Amino acid sequence: MLDLAPAAASDDLRSTLDYGVIAARIVEVSTKERVNLLERLAGRLAQMLLAEFPCDEVRVRVRKLTPPMEGLQGIPGVELTRRRR
Repeated sequence: MLDLAPAAASDDLRSTLDYGVIAARIVEVSTKERVNLLERLAGRLAQMLLAEFPCDEVRVRVRKLTPPMEGLQGIPGVELTRRRR
């Protein structure tokens, strides 16, 4: 969680998170090393976000858009919330 009131009032990127930078880091972490479980990837992403960005809480949702499971209905995924300690 991040207080977005200053950014909403000022329209200044310096008063919020730069989502382009965050997206680039997510791609970097997600493609750096192969993982077997969505849970593992979500945990790594949450850990990185809390370590590198000024937020107290993150919610990460990871979905497998093309799962290798024939006949599967829906999109498998996980969502987790982590807080800074």
